[in-house]
Amino acid sequence: MPSEYISICMRFTSAENKRKESAKKLEAFQSRMAHAKRFSQIPMSKCMRDLCKEEDYTFLNCLGKQDERLEDSTCLESEYQEKQEERIRLRQEREQLEREKQCEKEEQQKEKDKQWKSHVAELAVQRKAIHAKLDRLREFRDFQKKVVLQDLGLDPGSENESVKHLLMRL
Repeated sequence: MPSEYISICMRFTSAENKRKESAKKLEAFQSRMAHAKRFSQIPMSKCMRDLCKEEDYTFLNCLGKQDERLEDSTCLESEYQEKQEERIRLRQEREQLEREKQCEKEEQQKEKDKQWKSHVAELAVQRKAIHAKLDRLREFRDFQKKVVLQDLGLDPGSENESVKHLLMRL
């Protein structure tokens, strides 16, 4: 049973190959006939035609290929245009994303600058408050020194070690 199947398949493939070969031969013959018809319209002597036969076929093959190339080129041209449009669209999208990122970065930088300025202003206010407190403490210390010197009955301008020591303890 399997050997019959194999022989049937082999016959079928050989028949199909023969059919393909005959189709190719027919196509080649029709192509040659088309060339002959084309060149019969060109005025030329018989001997000249025999001399140029090979060049004629070469020339006609080139013309046929050019026709195919024209069809292919129009197809390729439309594909090229589509690809070009796609590239342009992608480039525009990339540029838009870059602009958005740049705006985002600028906004972040502005926010950081704003935070920094507010921080610096806050530090300046704290510094002024500390200086004001220091000035009040110095005034109080001077007042305290005057009061102690008056209580002791000493001259406010005199420098005494015992007074300094007493003030340090206060």
